[in-house]
Amino acid sequence: MHLRRLTACGGLLVLLVWLLADSAGVRSSAEEALSLCARSVVPALFPLLVVSSALLTLGFGELAAPWLAGLMEPLFRVPGAGSAALLLGLAGGYPVGAKTAADLYRQGLLTRQEAERLLSFCNSSNPGFLISVLGVGVFGSVRTGVWLWLIHVLSALLTGLVFRGHGGTAPRRQPERRPAFRAVGLAPALVEAVRSSLAGMLSVCAFVIVFYVLARPLAAVGGLPGAVLVGFTELFSLTPLLAPDRAGFLLAAGASGWGGFSVLCQTLAVLEGSGLSPRNCLLGKAVQAGFSLALAAVLAGYALP
Repeated sequence: MHLRRLTACGGLLVLLVWLLADSAGVRSSAEEALSLCARSVVPALFPLLVVSSALLTLGFGELAAPWLAGLMEPLFRVPGAGSAALLLGLAGGYPVGAKTAADLYRQGLLTRQEAERLLSFCNSSNPGFLISVLGVGVFGSVRTGVWLWLIHVLSALLTGLVFRGHGGTAPRRQPERRPAFRAVGLAPALVEAVRSSLAGMLSVCAFVIVFYVLARPLAAVGGLPGAVLVGFTELFSLTPLLAPDRAGFLLAAGASGWGGFSVLCQTLAVLEGSGLSPRNCLLGKAVQAGFSLALAAVLAGYALP
């Protein structure tokens, strides 16, 4: 433990020296990250966080449970209420799915084992990012973006199948109150959703800024190695480094499945206080990245213009 602390402190001191030595470049990167948050991250994510939180408070998990239990339980060993995290995660992007899973656990609609199993495959990239930013912006093709999104969804579902046996089973806690959609009005649900989502949004933007800055020296490595290092770190920073070819398509698919360390830290932020372990989320993203790469390698010929 002492050696780990010394290693961590040494690494942070090196990082501090770099931040001071390249203060102009760091400032420029931070300004770009702030602009990115203002132009893209907040407008795309904050409304979705608010709506997903309000939906759960009003009882969307309870409403969806009987309709989708026939799919969620046999395939993923998660009750139908867990479909809320899967669907909202696929529609809203990181970290909406993880936040929804944590909220379902807090409401007693999932056991801890079920919620952590769900975390392995419900935290997904925004379809707008995959189709518009990557598909159109990098490859100049909506069709390529749609293929990236389909690969992303399929790899998430395959990851859910891999983790379906994780953690065994445990008795489900009963909700401590009547179903939320009967007990809470729209106005209180919306007020609480805005408050909780604002805190989550601030955490997300903070991590985007930090990892955007940290990705800058990695991009300086250049070529495919530099792009891979950036992809491991922060997804938005990878976009200008991607080439519109087969290698770029594979890297875009794999990096989207992984999400980057920035996304994992954002997930930690929304899981704070829930009691859920982020281990499955980390392992799940690694498995999903592998599936995404394999699927992209098979489908690149069909997907690229």
